[in-house]
Amino acid sequence: MHPDSPNPISRRRVLSLAAGAAAGTALASVLPGGASAAPTGSPEFRDPALPTRQRVEDLLGRLNLDEKIALLHQYQPAIPRLGVAAFKTGTEALHGLAWSTDRNADGAVVTATATVFPQAIGLASTWDPELVERVGEAVGTEARGYHSDNPDVWGLQLWAPTVNLLRDPRWGRNEEGYSEDPHLTGVISTAYGRGIQGADPERLRAAPVLKHYLANNNEIHRHTASSTLPPRVKREYYERAFEPALSADAATGAMSAYNLVNGRPMTVHRDFDDLLRDWAPRPLFNVTDAGGPNNLTGDQSYYTTQPEADAAILKAGLDSFTVDDTDSEKTITAVRTALDGELLAESDVDEAVRHILSVRIRLGEFDPHGGPYGRIGREVVDSPAHRALAHQAATRATVLLKNEHDALPLSPARTNRIAVIGQLADTLYTDWYSGALPYEVTPLRGVRTALGPSTTVTSSEGADRIALTAPDGRHVTATDDEQPLRLTSGADSATRFDVFGWGEEIVTLRAASNGKYLSFEQDGRTLVNDAEQPNGWNVRQRFRLRAHGDGHVLEYAGYDAGESWFGDRKYATVDDGGRLTVTAGSPDSATTFTREVVRDGRQEAVAAAGDADVAVVVAGSMPLINARETDDRQEMDLAPEQQKVLELVHRANPNTVLVLENSYPTTITWAQDNLPAILWTTHAGAETGNALADVLLGRADPAGRLTQTWPRSVEDLPDVLDYDIIKSERTYQYSTATPLYPFGHGLSYTTFDYGVPELSEPVISADGATRVSVTVRNTGRRAGDEVVQLYTHQRQSRNPQPRKRLRAFRRVRLEPGRSRTVNFALRGADLAHWDVTRERWVVEAATHDLLLGSSSADIRRRRALRVRGETIPPRDLHRETTAANFDDYAGITLTDRSKQHGTAVTASDGHGWILFHDVDLGPGAGGITALVANGSAGPTHLGVRLDGPAGRELGAITVPATGGEYAYRTVRSRLTRARGRHDVYLVLDGPTRIATFHFER
Repeated sequence: MHPDSPNPISRRRVLSLAAGAAAGTALASVLPGGASAAPTGSPEFRDPALPTRQRVEDLLGRLNLDEKIALLHQYQPAIPRLGVAAFKTGTEALHGLAWSTDRNADGAVVTATATVFPQAIGLASTWDPELVERVGEAVGTEARGYHSDNPDVWGLQLWAPTVNLLRDPRWGRNEEGYSEDPHLTGVISTAYGRGIQGADPERLRAAPVLKHYLANNNEIHRHTASSTLPPRVKREYYERAFEPALSADAATGAMSAYNLVNGRPMTVHRDFDDLLRDWAPRPLFNVTDAGGPNNLTGDQSYYTTQPEADAAILKAGLDSFTVDDTDSEKTITAVRTALDGELLAESDVDEAVRHILSVRIRLGEFDPHGGPYGRIGREVVDSPAHRALAHQAATRATVLLKNEHDALPLSPARTNRIAVIGQLADTLYTDWYSGALPYEVTPLRGVRTALGPSTTVTSSEGADRIALTAPDGRHVTATDDEQPLRLTSGADSATRFDVFGWGEEIVTLRAASNGKYLSFEQDGRTLVNDAEQPNGWNVRQRFRLRAHGDGHVLEYAGYDAGESWFGDRKYATVDDGGRLTVTAGSPDSATTFTREVVRDGRQEAVAAAGDADVAVVVAGSMPLINARETDDRQEMDLAPEQQKVLELVHRANPNTVLVLENSYPTTITWAQDNLPAILWTTHAGAETGNALADVLLGRADPAGRLTQTWPRSVEDLPDVLDYDIIKSERTYQYSTATPLYPFGHGLSYTTFDYGVPELSEPVISADGATRVSVTVRNTGRRAGDEVVQLYTHQRQSRNPQPRKRLRAFRRVRLEPGRSRTVNFALRGADLAHWDVTRERWVVEAATHDLLLGSSSADIRRRRALRVRGETIPPRDLHRETTAANFDDYAGITLTDRSKQHGTAVTASDGHGWILFHDVDLGPGAGGITALVANGSAGPTHLGVRLDGPAGRELGAITVPATGGEYAYRTVRSRLTRARGRHDVYLVLDGPTRIATFHFER
């Protein structure tokens, strides 16, 4: 277990391990739900009184090789002779039961109508693990409900939570993750996973799988980009997000990411076997991401044949192939070929099947009546209790970003007229990994219901309503029965379209005739008005209205418009029957329409605001349009159309409150500078409107906190593909830029005072601990929640240390004038960092600042803690040294030493260097020996310099061509003898790969 795992996780893990050990001999009668024993004469694998491992071995021993191989695919077939049913991996459940591929419909997506909770980033914004655990319990229960109806479609292995760190806010899948901080991510993912699984360590309500291991935080080149992770960054940051849930027995497996890490595809990364299984107290059932196996022989070209690739996947510790939709024959054939070619042994297949069967048995599949959770039915879905929980979660996730002069909460007694304005004022949107909403309470409806008939609530979406007219005078008409759009004559025949702007020139068009959105229909390439809202993988409701000549052309901008099948015909024109089709290859060959504004959205919004006591502008994103899987954000501003409405409304009514509803940080600098109050929420599900009304009217205190740093400008961010947060100074831990809103930020309707913190032990050893106590008092006139956050900073270190690092937090509720003492346990081991000189965790002798406050920037109290640790000695490069364990670098990248194991260093553009700091050369280094590979045709060079990349040269190695990038050779060279302590630089010229080296005396 990693040193900075939260104390509650440590405690619960011990309980889980103890319970798990006891469960091996427990009788079925003590299981939750009173599961009955197996009938007399049943095989051992059907006896719930036996230990899981014994049941697994019994079932495994009854399977023949063909049956075992068939279990390795996502769609595991039934085995009738043993009475074993079919089993499907993977039901999406990031913030509620979402969707599943339909086994009976050739991989079609089937969406669940279920309780939709706030997006994952919203759940984390509650900073409330107990609440998140209850949400997980509801999700696992609803998964059981759907499973009872159709187990072929609704599998009980849930692909959630997403644990990828939100190190770059431009990531298209930002809403799927929890935080840029590994500790917060670990606590929240552990809570969610534990809730899904249930309280019994031996029987699972459902089986959560962590996504996507590892360092997966970009969509651009997501199959081919390699995340360069120096050892400290990998160990201290990226791994630390995944370890807590696994070590706490709150997850049953992990999914591999699409990307490469240090040159090796994660689909074949040995961490799954060598690291993740060491963290977990029980067998893990690991899976590939969809299509990952084929990427190895496709875009990544890492293996020549699929049998090689599939063999490597199994040897790396992945147990199930999510690939080729329902067609398992390709995987079966590849694995069989790998066995025949001795790339795999049957024991490799057995090991993967053991992991699979272990989870299937824990799910109660082979227990009488399906185990303790087997009687849960569809009646649990969207229950009143789950609706109430969704309301509570949406409320607690709301973050108050700004509140000048107590603009919020609104006072109904002093507010007779409220205008609720904006594109999201009366609409709720869902994302790709969301279920369908069983009902909708929009912000407008929530406010109206909360205020009742005594307050006038007006509204405007702030969107233009337009008519489109062809050059011949005919109008574009959309009927009310979802037919293709046509041109018709007559002054009253034109259909009006409401135009919603989402930035980057993307608009959606909603037909006033039936309230449905304009869509591209692939068959016939026609335009129809048939979508309730933008939807689907290709989002065929995306368009651009481009000015052209004296009018506008309509350009189709769905995500499939760039695919090869689509061609270059993406502009709308009119066919001989008067239908609008997407068949023009350029604006010049498209139909140019006159765009007539029949209702000015800005003027309507201004009129509504000017006639109100307060204006609430609800602005934000459409999750399938602004950023999503396969599409990162290029810009971070509010959409220009929405920004303009916001500015005009504020000009008309200074009492304007912004409710920002989206999935990621947004550079709302104008709003921060000009508006009195700003609230932020994610797309928070069916209860969004009720939650916002509660917060706006002061029925609830907005105590959510940001889980990401919000930059002032996109220019403040490094390249999206730069994963080294230490060198590039990313996240609140290392960044020196002034943010718009810092990590952990969030205001309250009341105020809190922090007392002087106390330490039970002011000095501790590396294996010691202290209790940090601080008394927090509500000094305001309202009850409210405070999120007390504990950060640390190490003052002295051999290595660059974070400016701050979150160690613990607690959300507490206090009545006015009341106090509470908050206690945090902090161990010396929690303060360890990765020592690259000796490849182990180290607790240095140092003084640590303990920083207590309500955000990473709002530190209220400080104490010093002295730690009696060790001093990292100077490097001794006379010992075998892994080249990747450098202290600094420039112009290099990390790559795979071999396809199976290890990391090597190579120059990224032909020239680079790596630094080894504070090397004790002793009496002198007389030579260097290095293990290197050179796949080029000619020799390359490796220079050794002191105290700078252009410093004194001690010597150089000429690296001959070795016959391939994985063909390593040991080479030696004499060095000019140097003594004492120096910084040593290895300077690479050419495509040399250096794996290890050492100095000779």
